[in-house]
Amino acid sequence: MAKSKLVKANEKISETVMNTYQKIENTVVGSYMKIEDAFVDSCLAKDGETIAEAKKRLKNMR
Repeated sequence: MAKSKLVKANEKISETVMNTYQKIENTVVGSYMKIEDAFVDSCLAKDGETIAEAKKRLKNMR
């Protein structure tokens, strides 16, 4: 059975909205991770410790 033009248009709009949301979410999360890594590196990492090691150490302190 053929879909109506409205249903097809609705699906296209829905797909566009979801793709746009995903791009925005990825941008925001990526930016946050960069800020978090910079903070951990400058304020919380000990001498010679990598960012990943510092995050792991801090996570285990909980």
